[in-house]
Amino acid sequence: MAVLQLRLLIDVLCASALGFLLFTRVNEQRTLWLLRGYLFLVALAWFVKRFFNLPLTSTLVDALVLACSLSLAILWQGELRRLMELLGTGRLAVLLGNPQSKLRATASTVAQLTDAAGRLSKSRRGALIVVDLGSDLRPEDFLNPGVTVDAQLSSELLLNLFASDTPLHDGAVVLKGNRILSAGVILPLSRQGISRYGTRHLAALGITERFDRCICVVVSEETGTLSLANQGKLERPITSSRLQDLLTELMAAPVSSASAKTGSSRSVKNASQDSSL
Repeated sequence: MAVLQLRLLIDVLCASALGFLLFTRVNEQRTLWLLRGYLFLVALAWFVKRFFNLPLTSTLVDALVLACSLSLAILWQGELRRLMELLGTGRLAVLLGNPQSKLRATASTVAQLTDAAGRLSKSRRGALIVVDLGSDLRPEDFLNPGVTVDAQLSSELLLNLFASDTPLHDGAVVLKGNRILSAGVILPLSRQGISRYGTRHLAALGITERFDRCICVVVSEETGTLSLANQGKLERPITSSRLQDLLTELMAAPVSSASAKTGSSRSVKNASQDSSL
């Protein structure tokens, strides 16, 4: 009897820990409501099976849980794909919330990035800058890992990397902290908004959909418009001052809290003139 009670206690503790992990990873309010409802149904199904002999009720609740599971698998296919990628590559620390998720940037880093983006925007030079805030991005996460740079971040170096007469200007630049890791990186594209967005914007959405601890700054080659992608959402158009505020908020604070604030601070804007790059 004592062994059964111990197993039950361990079962409840493990389930509670898993539920707590799921809740801490969800920032969007509507998604949180869906998760609460689903976990309530799962708990109800377990409770009915464990303490009551109600075959019909148990069957109905099980069918409802299965239907909800299929629906959530469709709604959360991006999040589930990201979860499987992290598990498959062994990046459990990223999944659980490693210290890199609190990676802080200096004011100089934000200023250098904002200055480079503003100058690229004025000269209408297309650019795509990925900032790793703790996703531990690796070469296998990209369609093409590009060329290793591993240099100190500076606005002048960013401008040179995106010069139209250089072989790396069409790809993305990956930053981490105050260093430029690589350039000429080819990112996976998003499937959302294909008719509205150009290749750079789809690439920015694609990488931030798959890894929620990175952000992406986009400069349109056609119009010079500045955009910022975060967690699969694109804020556009934005000014240089607005970009600096967003970067300061996201890069100088824990990602989980900052991204939640930014995600609700402004809705996604569309500009038809930026639909091709």
